[in-house]
Amino acid sequence: MKKNKKLKFWLLGIAAFLIAVVFCLWPTQYYIEAPGEAFQISKYVKSTRKPNPNFYLVTVSERPAVMIDYLTSFFRAGDSRYSKTELMGTSSSAEYNQMQQYYMETSQNNAIYYAAKKAKVPYRQEFLGVYVMEVMKNSTFKNKLKVGDILVSVNDRKFSSSQDLIKYVSSLKHKKVQIAVIRGKKHLTFSGKTVKLSGTNRYGIGIQLVDHTKVVTDPAVKIDAGDIGGPSAGLMFTLECYQLFTGKNLSAKKIAGTGTIDSDGKVGMIGGVDKKVIAASRQGMRVFFAPTDQPEGVKKNETNYAEAVRTAKKIHTKMKIVPVACFEDALNYLEK
Repeated sequence: MKKNKKLKFWLLGIAAFLIAVVFCLWPTQYYIEAPGEAFQISKYVKSTRKPNPNFYLVTVSERPAVMIDYLTSFFRAGDSRYSKTELMGTSSSAEYNQMQQYYMETSQNNAIYYAAKKAKVPYRQEFLGVYVMEVMKNSTFKNKLKVGDILVSVNDRKFSSSQDLIKYVSSLKHKKVQIAVIRGKKHLTFSGKTVKLSGTNRYGIGIQLVDHTKVVTDPAVKIDAGDIGGPSAGLMFTLECYQLFTGKNLSAKKIAGTGTIDSDGKVGMIGGVDKKVIAASRQGMRVFFAPTDQPEGVKKNETNYAEAVRTAKKIHTKMKIVPVACFEDALNYLEK
């Protein structure tokens, strides 16, 4: 009798343990965004000239959340929870990752281009088309185009920039258009009509796009960030490239930062700046550049810089938060 009770006790214990394990590892519909790591940019920027090891890009960690991860995230500094739709929209995981790589490529090319221009070294930028990042629901190309297609012409007309392409298509109100795209090794053409773009008075073919360019410089510089995606390392890539082009050593202390960079040197707003401040502080950064960019609809206390300052105070870091609106702001701070 005692043996039966003991066996029953052990069986119940094992069952409870297995149920607890299954519960803890049960998948949820959420993703966790958390502080990532700071990485030396010099590891990703290749040139014949010696790089400066003191500039760092900072990442945000994104991962699907199992139940135990989801519950404990409420007690971890900097962790946020998002549904798949909030994080990726209507894109699949593969499409989302692909888009992040295209954003990274554009960020790298803008960085090399503007750094070369600022350093006054020989450079050449070639516009190769635009990457299709998303196709809108009302687009007549909805079931024709795919994420990652390279749009190279409209009505047999090629363009020197995405702005020229947008301007041309905007002039075609409810007109038939034929577009040419490259998909892998295939050259394809599709026909459709322009549509009114949601929330605007403009017309277009109904896609979100990002430039596909090639930049050649002398001396040559190449950036390969591996699996790291997104456009947010643009500013820091530009600083590293500028150092290589000029031969200057801009800093003897560890500098991190974030922000997109465009072809005019403007630094743009990014997501997850609070997590990047935490990650940079943990790894001993002395300075953190944060964008002051204030897009339409964003309040002053909602800018990256404002959030970075709040986070720095919250975690009691000694790391200095420096506001930047453009590349020159960061450069002037380092050269003063």
